[in-house]
Amino acid sequence: MDDVETSKELVEFIRRSPSMFHTVDTLRSYLDAAGATYLTEGEPWRVERGGLYYTVRNGSSLIAWRVGEQLDSYHFQMCASHTDSPTYKVKSVAELEGPAEYLRLDVEGYGGMIDYTWLDRPLSVAGRVLVREGDGVRSRLLSLDRDVLLIPSLAVHMNRDVNKGYAFNRQVDLCPLFSAGELKRGDFDRMVAEALGVDPADVVARDLFLVNRQEGRVWGFANEFVSSPKLDDLQCDFVSLKAFLAADNPHDVSVLACFDNEEVGSNTKQGALSTFLRDTLRRVNGALGKGDEDLARAVAKSFLVSCDNAHAVHPNHAEKSDDANRALLNHGIVIKEAANQKYTTDAFSRAVMAELCRRAGVPVQTFANRSDMAGGSTLGNLSNTQVSVHAVDVGLPQLAMHSSYETAGARDTAYGIAALEAFYGTDVQVDGAESASFR
Repeated sequence: MDDVETSKELVEFIRRSPSMFHTVDTLRSYLDAAGATYLTEGEPWRVERGGLYYTVRNGSSLIAWRVGEQLDSYHFQMCASHTDSPTYKVKSVAELEGPAEYLRLDVEGYGGMIDYTWLDRPLSVAGRVLVREGDGVRSRLLSLDRDVLLIPSLAVHMNRDVNKGYAFNRQVDLCPLFSAGELKRGDFDRMVAEALGVDPADVVARDLFLVNRQEGRVWGFANEFVSSPKLDDLQCDFVSLKAFLAADNPHDVSVLACFDNEEVGSNTKQGALSTFLRDTLRRVNGALGKGDEDLARAVAKSFLVSCDNAHAVHPNHAEKSDDANRALLNHGIVIKEAANQKYTTDAFSRAVMAELCRRAGVPVQTFANRSDMAGGSTLGNLSNTQVSVHAVDVGLPQLAMHSSYETAGARDTAYGIAALEAFYGTDVQVDGAESASFR
């Protein structure tokens, strides 16, 4: 598969993943097709050498692992990314009536999105709905495959200074239009119920989010670009998954972790700050017949690649990037570093990742924030508070991060897969922070 076809598969992966719940469902479909065994957290686990397994928490976070056949160097090689993206969440009482016969939705921001990018484009909703069934409730996935909402801009004639800069009030400016009079209060839940084939009275609760309906695509006269909603961080979910499934390492336990709620701080039961990874590694360790001492030694020899996209140099604002530590589209994966430790990269972990990429023929770029600008954060340093291992932060370069429609380099998707396949496929032997060897 060439670079363009790989990015086209990425676009389809994202299309199937309009919410974090759908992302996990899509990840599961790939794992199931590969013969993985699903183990629920609430049941006993049986894990064997050579086996491929996964578990899910909250329907929105997933951890998969493959146990090496030999396992003569017991340790974990892990990649972590996140399943969520900035959007707007529909409130429990969804509808706002008026003015006149208008019906709008009441939403609140989820994460740090660029607000104006959500205006004047067709929108839908997706997520999960809890439905009354028999003597209980059951979770159902919902993705309305149609245009049902739009957030209209205020005309320039009514806001003459809009092009001089405008601060949106999310309670006022960002309420999606649902109807101009044909629909009434209660019709949002009726729409949800019809899509699920249930009675509106049986819709008990919901976690629904706005979805940008603009289709992703590979574009440009030379097919250089891929644009889509949710590149941050579904591009990293995709490349991590593809590498995890393609690689074969008989010496370790390879782990793929995709966490929810990175965009809102990760401090949830299914986020990177939760016990999800620690619990999973502990249970895998026990199911393999090993004790606490074995786990402590394995973790000490383990390595994590935290995968979350990176900022590319903006074509109109190169001054926003560091003069030397800057990333470009289609120039390979990015190793991210920050003195304030918002990224986990240090000299040791950088050396390990850079050497693996050199061996695989994957170009490597370096990113650091301008020293006079505050940067973002990601999940590697957060997950490390629960499972402390050597870790490196990497990503694929992109433009317009946190826009409702983002852009990356079409070639970089394949570079990302190749880099992580090299990581998963190589037995990385860590000796403290003194040395690492590869076989």
